[in-house]
Amino acid sequence: MLRTATAALFASAALVTAATACETTFKSADTHPDGYPTVEGVKAMGRILEEKTGGRLCIEVFHSAQLGEEKDTIEQTQFGVIDINRVSMGPFNNIIEATQAFSLPYIFRSLDHEHAVLDGPIGEEVLAAFSDHDLMGLAYYDSGARSFYNSVKPITKIEDLQGMKFRVIQSDLFVDMVAALGANATPMPYGEVYSSIQTGVIDGAENNWPSYDSSGHYEVAKYYTLDQHLMVPEVVVMSKATWDKLSPEDQQAVQEAARESVAIERELWAASEKESEEKVRAAGVEVVSEIDKTPFIEAMVPVYEKHVSSDALKDLVARIQATE
Repeated sequence: MLRTATAALFASAALVTAATACETTFKSADTHPDGYPTVEGVKAMGRILEEKTGGRLCIEVFHSAQLGEEKDTIEQTQFGVIDINRVSMGPFNNIIEATQAFSLPYIFRSLDHEHAVLDGPIGEEVLAAFSDHDLMGLAYYDSGARSFYNSVKPITKIEDLQGMKFRVIQSDLFVDMVAALGANATPMPYGEVYSSIQTGVIDGAENNWPSYDSSGHYEVAKYYTLDQHLMVPEVVVMSKATWDKLSPEDQQAVQEAARESVAIERELWAASEKESEEKVRAAGVEVVSEIDKTPFIEAMVPVYEKHVSSDALKDLVARIQATE
């Protein structure tokens, strides 16, 4: 008994030592559940950062919207209440104009095209734009392609969308995209989607395979159409208030840790996407894989005309489209 108690005492002391080794622990937010690729990506960033700083700087990830939905956590990060935040690009569309380019329907031709843009000078340019809004853009994470799913019927053509009600991210661009397809957009927090589909408040939503799976939405919306209208990257940001307190060496360590975590998140994302697709198909979800996207793309013309209005944004879109 004494030996067990002594062992427990040493184990407890070791935990205290490990906890106190970090001079600074950054609070990080994510709406997704534990184990989700973006959550694990930031955890990997934390491990890399600890290694780079000899354990001085650590990251504690608060997953599952423990610190609030994305809109709320963005504001908290701007105020310095939250240090690091993993957020979809969508909610930034009304805050930072340049982010709208990455949220345009069909702006990316493929995953390879998206990576070429994000990993190049255009990606750096957009990250730099966050600094004017009390945030530091650190890195981009994958989030796959978003497609429509619903509880009513399989969507095989654009006409099938007429009059249907879909949840969208709280962004004017997303609202206009759905409206251009003839459907009704309903902005609402992610956490309310399941019950809203279940009770008929909305017919469905749009998201990628892992989100469709991890949220359980496939249980109440059993029709999934691979129209892949959006490939919106995730972004990892740090509060500028937190950033400004760091030494140049620690700023570099944070930046490098974020960038090095990207490859890990992308690998996890690809595996998660495959696993989620297999799971929901096995659960009896009807998947529409073959669809003519041409009418969908043509319907986006007024969306581009409305949202790509400034000369700066037009130039950015043109450079994205010209990227090989």
